[in-house]
Amino acid sequence: MANETTASTGSTTELIVPGMGSDHCAGIIRTTLQRLDGIAEITTNIANHRVNVSASAGGPDADALRRAVEGAGYEVASVSQAPGSDGEAETVAEQNYLSQARKRLWIAGVPTTLIMLLMVPHMFWQPVPGYLAIVVLLAFPVVFLYGGAATHRASWRSLKNRTFNMDVLISLGSIPPFLIGLAGFVYPMTSFVEMAATITTFHLLGRFLEAKAKGRASEAIRRLLTLGAKTARVERDGAEIEIPVKELQPGDVMVLRPGDKIPTDGEVIDGESHVDESLATGESVPVFKAAGDAVIGATINKEGRLRVRASRVGSDTFLAQVIRLIDQAQGSRVPIQEFADRMTGRFVPVVILISLASFIAWLLFGESLRPILVWGSGFLPWVNPAADTGVLAILAAIAVLVIACPCALGLATPTALMVGSGIGAERGILIRSGEAIQTFKDIKVMVLDKTGTITKGEPKMTEVVTASGVEEAHLLLMAASIENASEHPIARAIVDGARAQGIDPLEVTEFQSTGARGVSGIADNRKVLIGNYRLLDEAGVEGLASLQTALAELEGKGRTAVIVAENNQALGIVAVADTIKAESVAAIKAMHELGLHVVMVTGDNQRAAQAVAAEVGIDEVQAGVLPEGKVDAIRALQEKYGNHVAMVGDGINDAPALKQANVGIAIGAGADVAIEAADVTLVRGELTGVVEAMQLSRATFRKIVQNLLWASGYNIIAIPIAAAGLLHPMIGVIAMTASSLSVIGNSLLMKRSYRKNLR
Repeated sequence: MANETTASTGSTTELIVPGMGSDHCAGIIRTTLQRLDGIAEITTNIANHRVNVSASAGGPDADALRRAVEGAGYEVASVSQAPGSDGEAETVAEQNYLSQARKRLWIAGVPTTLIMLLMVPHMFWQPVPGYLAIVVLLAFPVVFLYGGAATHRASWRSLKNRTFNMDVLISLGSIPPFLIGLAGFVYPMTSFVEMAATITTFHLLGRFLEAKAKGRASEAIRRLLTLGAKTARVERDGAEIEIPVKELQPGDVMVLRPGDKIPTDGEVIDGESHVDESLATGESVPVFKAAGDAVIGATINKEGRLRVRASRVGSDTFLAQVIRLIDQAQGSRVPIQEFADRMTGRFVPVVILISLASFIAWLLFGESLRPILVWGSGFLPWVNPAADTGVLAILAAIAVLVIACPCALGLATPTALMVGSGIGAERGILIRSGEAIQTFKDIKVMVLDKTGTITKGEPKMTEVVTASGVEEAHLLLMAASIENASEHPIARAIVDGARAQGIDPLEVTEFQSTGARGVSGIADNRKVLIGNYRLLDEAGVEGLASLQTALAELEGKGRTAVIVAENNQALGIVAVADTIKAESVAAIKAMHELGLHVVMVTGDNQRAAQAVAAEVGIDEVQAGVLPEGKVDAIRALQEKYGNHVAMVGDGINDAPALKQANVGIAIGAGADVAIEAADVTLVRGELTGVVEAMQLSRATFRKIVQNLLWASGYNIIAIPIAAAGLLHPMIGVIAMTASSLSVIGNSLLMKRSYRKNLR
């Protein structure tokens, strides 16, 4: 409701910020924008570089928001008043950013390479005449022009805005060495100009590699954006014409030939074919489609010709909903990230203080600290114990600055979320939020709805029991003939079951229904009565006693059993049941292996519920629960087991309970409202997806923890080493880049490890 109010009285603006490469950067942008008056809500998504800002009436306009973000040190690629409207905008922005990063790297890399080629002979073999002047001329464009200029501009804006981004550390690590190195024209001293150029170049290399690696991590949405068809062949005025997909309207009839990509969601009205739905479900086997079946946009028609009526277009399609859900997941925040945010928010100022303290300590107590260098020189080739204390002070201070960039810490959570949500989308598992991932790993109780979740939700004929001397085919012929005149779901199940055995119903006259008790009619001049035991007993039907044992057994299994009588003589029993889904037993067994207590909550009677529970291995049954009572059932379980309860459901009446559960899981084949209420959606509609989703969430959270431990541990270990003078600044900047790339690489490894074992 809050968002609706904002939308009606204020505005929502979307900014694409390509340089927002980590959650640390996103935090700076959020902090900056929150200082403006009239800001209602800010959401950032580093996966697609979007910043969505909801402002109240009279709040800042788009230009003011752009200026604020640029003031924080970040370039804004585009500004839009229609958030999420252009799926290609962030792709273009990311490509431009990568191209720019590559260009900057080349411009910095060539002069720096020349400096290195000159430095080696100058230091070890033969002094190069005019060496300092040459390296200053080569380093100047690297540090101050196209190479490092963007970094320094971002640093200056950040400092003016009272925020500290990682560019501040790089500027402090490159500009002072360059300026100090100029003193070599006046005093004989060690040159630091080479260091300034190298630090800048390695920083630009890190940015380029990071952008490229992040592109791999966030490829899920980009790939989905390219999957949709661009044109559609539709019937207009008796002819087939080709139109752009964006011009499709609900109700349009699309014509699909073999190999065509289905332009949008719809319903088959003519033709038969198999459709490759692996995009949506992760299932590689094509699915048979005929008149009345639903098809999904961007899936592929294999061999037949289909006529499909468009049902949903544009942002309402399944593909658009999937993109939206992945977008939400990748832009969401995991509770564990709040700790990392608090740490990184204070990190840069603390690093600057440590750097300054290191500089002062080496200046004042250099001789006392020199034994550390003597010890380190035994195994670290870059350590020079004989260097002047002033040089050592500068080296230590700069090393602390460049080694401490919090990029890796900021990338830890988002990259894992990007990869995890992408894997899920490929396998038909859509996780809406990072919070659900963290909550999911601690789930102890899995609550399952029965109809449509454990069972198919469609009654099927399951057993036929004949009286002595009666043929099964004759029993089914009489039953199907009478039931064919009824529209009751049980009647349809009996008719369909008989037809599956090649039995076609006869014509019926004098058909009568007695409400819930049974039906009667005349078929082939035989009076047939079908119903429960009480109805047939009251009608004086003979031979009922011999069927009582079989009837009790069937009802004990939870079957709905009807007795069929012909000319007042019992022919036998036909049993109908909502059949168990093929994967339900295996899925519930796997849940038990994960240590879950499985509870079934259903509106069915206790006997039917217990029969299903016994068949699939349910631990606890709550039967006769009305839709409004499911929320209370979830609350009761939460009181008993704590906030560790997940629920799986598919119907409209499940939506409130899905919201109440700590993690709500919607079967994708179910109602849209249930999907909207859920934290996780299983597109395939199979219960085994619950286990896979839980394994995926555990694997993703495990990666987040690994990344955070590595990134924070790296800084905790590296900063003291740098302050002690044992880490050369150029080695530090390489290590900083390696740290960020290792976090991204660790997240990408999940793709491979997920296929092996997620537990």
